[in-house]
Amino acid sequence: MFDHWLLPAKNTPAPTTNYSWASHIDVYQNGATLLPKQCVLIGLDTVVADALREELYPMSWAFPGLKFTDLGNLRKTGEDFVIPLLKEVMDSQLFPILIGGNPSLLYAQFQAFLSLRDHVNLAVIDERVPVSQEKKKTGEKYLNRIVHQRRENLFHLSLIGPQAHFTNPAIIDWFDEQQFEYLRLGQARENFAEVEPLLRDADIIALHLDALKRAEAPGQLNPSPSGFFLEEACQLCRYAGMSDKLRSFGIYGIDGTVKRKLKATAEAVAQMVWYFTEGYYQRLGDYPVSNKGLTEYIVGGKGEYQQLTFWKSVQSGRWWLQVPVETGHQHQRHRLIPCSYNDYKLATQQELPDRLWNAFRRF
Repeated sequence: MFDHWLLPAKNTPAPTTNYSWASHIDVYQNGATLLPKQCVLIGLDTVVADALREELYPMSWAFPGLKFTDLGNLRKTGEDFVIPLLKEVMDSQLFPILIGGNPSLLYAQFQAFLSLRDHVNLAVIDERVPVSQEKKKTGEKYLNRIVHQRRENLFHLSLIGPQAHFTNPAIIDWFDEQQFEYLRLGQARENFAEVEPLLRDADIIALHLDALKRAEAPGQLNPSPSGFFLEEACQLCRYAGMSDKLRSFGIYGIDGTVKRKLKATAEAVAQMVWYFTEGYYQRLGDYPVSNKGLTEYIVGGKGEYQQLTFWKSVQSGRWWLQVPVETGHQHQRHRLIPCSYNDYKLATQQELPDRLWNAFRRF
């Protein structure tokens, strides 16, 4: 099924215990049966993906009943080669976890999703703003092609973790004009749970390893002494995995050229994959999979929005705010905006954060 695009993972670590990953996941061979909604690991860069496997396979497997298959590594890394593969993976209702170096392959991840939906919510975790206001094409600005060439397909963009000392102040104003979300590292740390709704709203999530401190994962493309701690990055990955809306997840920016840094970096990435998988295992089938089990809460508003409708999941305790305007059919699945209990409490006091007001403006 995928042998045209992928080479099977070789020399993977043998099982060391009956509870290790190596004892419970499948290494794909052509013709093997793959079930809808199961996770599949794909190496976009052979060196870094194989280093990841060395650290991931001995870890404990705590997800009974979850199907997880290692599909192997790309035969070629060109976008024209990768996009059809990822389309086939997503059309087969498999969930791809992508491990690579070059963040420009996020464009392939984005393009592949367009085979399923015309309008995409994208969340990126990075220490810098990887897009410019001008239509330039540089390796550093890997979001330019998505933002400027596929703007009609990009319904929303959330950038999490950029640092002020790396950011042109003008780009923040531009983000606001575009109704994009911009959450600095310091803002994320002030109340980490408030990051979860941003990730829950995404169809695609990409985590650039530069978002972490250099000491946490030394094999980065642009190392910096500041950034997220590994424990924080693992929590972000767990939030991402728990989202029933998410259809693909990628970790980019891993530098496989410096061997002495690769092992420590692979250990960090393996932990992030582990916690993403834990989140995926704990999915509860919340919205948009199902509207069942949602409790309605109506709050008096102000101005043009005299009434606001919130929904709470009985299963997970998570919250959504319903967009109080008529929406076109193509935007229906974005109409419930993930939010927090704190957002609901603010609404009862006739206050709402800018993030939710901006969300209304997108419709």
